[in-house]
Amino acid sequence: MRRSISIGAIAVLLAMLVLGPAAASAQTLIYAQSGLPVTLDSASAQDGNSLRVAYQITETLVGFEPGTTNLAPALAERWEANEDATVWTFYLRRGVRFHDGTPFNAEAVKFNFERWNDPEHPYRGEGKSMAGFEYVFGGFKGNNVLKEIEVVDDYTVRFHLTDSVGFFPAMVAAIYLQIDSPAAVMADPDRYGTPEVGTVGTGPFRFEEWIIGDRVVLSRNDDYWGERAKMEQLVFRGIPEPTTRLAELRAGTAHIAVELSPEDYPVIQRDPNLTPVIQQGLNIGYVAIHQGHPPLDDVRVRRAIAMAIDKEAIVDAFYSGLGSPADQFVPPAMWGRSENVTDIPYDPEGARRLLAEAGYPDGFETEFWYMPVSRPYFPAPQPIAEAIASYLADVGIRVRLQTEDWGTYLSDYLEAKFPLYMLGWSPDYPDPDNYLFTFFGPRAKDSLGWDDATMQSLLMRARTAPSVSERADLYAQVQERVHEHVAMIPFAHNNPLHATLVGVEGWVPSPLGSSEALHLVSISE
Repeated sequence: MRRSISIGAIAVLLAMLVLGPAAASAQTLIYAQSGLPVTLDSASAQDGNSLRVAYQITETLVGFEPGTTNLAPALAERWEANEDATVWTFYLRRGVRFHDGTPFNAEAVKFNFERWNDPEHPYRGEGKSMAGFEYVFGGFKGNNVLKEIEVVDDYTVRFHLTDSVGFFPAMVAAIYLQIDSPAAVMADPDRYGTPEVGTVGTGPFRFEEWIIGDRVVLSRNDDYWGERAKMEQLVFRGIPEPTTRLAELRAGTAHIAVELSPEDYPVIQRDPNLTPVIQQGLNIGYVAIHQGHPPLDDVRVRRAIAMAIDKEAIVDAFYSGLGSPADQFVPPAMWGRSENVTDIPYDPEGARRLLAEAGYPDGFETEFWYMPVSRPYFPAPQPIAEAIASYLADVGIRVRLQTEDWGTYLSDYLEAKFPLYMLGWSPDYPDPDNYLFTFFGPRAKDSLGWDDATMQSLLMRARTAPSVSERADLYAQVQERVHEHVAMIPFAHNNPLHATLVGVEGWVPSPLGSSEALHLVSISE
């Protein structure tokens, strides 16, 4: 009698071949993403591949309801502010322990925030910039909203701010601000978050091993304070090419594959063993222009670059109906946009006139750096970069396409290495501040060569304005100033395409990008 074999059984067999017997159990979930982490020290991470893995091990004070942008208790059970929102008090969850057995308490919270905030902190770690913390709070000691962190008692911590910040709990929910075990950090601060040391948190999974170039393996934390993980083991694989991730999924050597090529949507729909998953997109992909590289310091040249690129045609070609051209840096589903901004139109003749007016009638040469990994906002970075380069060449701008290792890329763009480059953003918390302050706040001096005092004033006023209406007006002014100066080119928003094997249950991708509750995922037999 002939017997049939399920796709789940095939996955187990193939996983045994690819990952070894430890990963072959039906209690192992294999997650394919575009790369392995750069670091698991969350506040120093800058990429979703790092943060998604870390988020399973370490946790934030404030979380989100799965699949939404709604704030929810996490390591803090509740929080409250004084009348003018300059002091915020968080009441912590009791009885929680880090994976090393040490207690989670207010002192641990204070240790983490001070380590992130103080460049001279003795346990910060050699060479660590804590970039994620800087994205949220401004990045300069004495020049951000945090003034003092007070331990009221073991389970109460109070944040004293320099000004009124009504959305402070949303800031604290940012995926970068994951609480690590002080004991583990102090044991080896320089290597904390690396493959050799890993991380120690309070989350539903524990760090097990990180094999460079291969996988990161996490094991279930059976002492987790919340709902225990449904899977015994969670394996992250880094597979740069979307087509290869899909092939691995179809072969059964992965259970979840994320950030797939939109053009493969029909293939996924036709495969009876796969389930397509469309994520609500709040992301933005952009082309950045560093003004420290002449002739990009001339606004006429920057505007010519924007006019030379047919964004709509590129989105039509590479996003398969799941994306849309961007005209501002806050997506349409978010407040804080300006009604006075209309996108710079595709106008190659106009671009040539501007270049001639700026003194470049025959164009010029420069470099254009593209991302080595696909991300939600750029599902096919190299082909998209090639298309952009072709449009620029049509008006005389001859670019040399360049790329490099993802971790190096994320450092070099802040070092003024790239004249033109591709990058993007999936929000860490649902507020315009997380887009606009991140892009055009103090770091713009490094990332864009743009040090604009008016912009910095607008952004700081928007952070501390007492009402949403006042903040919305200030953010509209920010978008208008960015548009006037062509500081960057907003390129596209995308609803990313993912897929799972049939039988994977409980997986809901986060609209914020990497804040996924993977402990709720199971695989049916």
